[in-house]
Amino acid sequence: MRLYTRGGDRGTTALIGGERRHKGDRRIEAYGAVDEACAALGLATSLMQDERLSDMRRLAVWLQQRLWDVGADLAAPPSAKDYVPKVGASWADDLEPLIDKYQEEGPPLTQFVLRQGSPAGAALHLACTVVRRAEREAWRLAAEEPVPEAALRFLNRLSDLLFVMARAANARAGVDEIAYEHSPVVFRDGK
Repeated sequence: MRLYTRGGDRGTTALIGGERRHKGDRRIEAYGAVDEACAALGLATSLMQDERLSDMRRLAVWLQQRLWDVGADLAAPPSAKDYVPKVGASWADDLEPLIDKYQEEGPPLTQFVLRQGSPAGAALHLACTVVRRAEREAWRLAAEEPVPEAALRFLNRLSDLLFVMARAANARAGVDEIAYEHSPVVFRDGK
C-alpha cells in the first residue's frame, strides 16, 4: 500500500465518511491540532526513561490513544451519519483523580511558573500548551458545527492533567520551579 494518494494535491482532504474539505477548514485545523498534541505527548513520553516516571510513561501512552479517539471524533462531520463518537461521556471526569494525585506531588502553587524544568517536565509543559491550543481549535469548530461535548471536556481536563504531571515530573527529578517574576499571588490555597 502506498502512503501517498495524491488526493490532497489540490488542497483538500477526506474526512470520516468521505466528505472532502479544504485543508484550512476549521475541522481539519481542530483534528490537526489534536494530532500535534499527540505528537508532543509522544515526545514527552520518549523523555520518561527514568524508572521514577514509569507510571507517567504508561499514562502518557494511554492518553495518546485517547487523543487519537478525540481526533477521530473531530474528523467526523455531520454528514458522517453512521459515525459513533469514540470519546466517552465520563472520560473528563475520569481524569480528575489523576489530576488530584499528581497535584499532590508538586510544591504548593501560588504563582504562575515558567514552563521548563527537567526534560520530561518541560516536554509535558509543551504538550499541555499544545492540548490547550487543540481545545481552542475544537471550540472554534464547535461555534460553526456540531462537536461532541465529551471531546471538548476531555481536552479541557487533559491540559490540567498534563500541567500537574509536568510539575510532578520536575519534583521527582529534584528540579525546582521558577516563578514568573511579575506574577502576583494567583492561587491562594496552593492548589
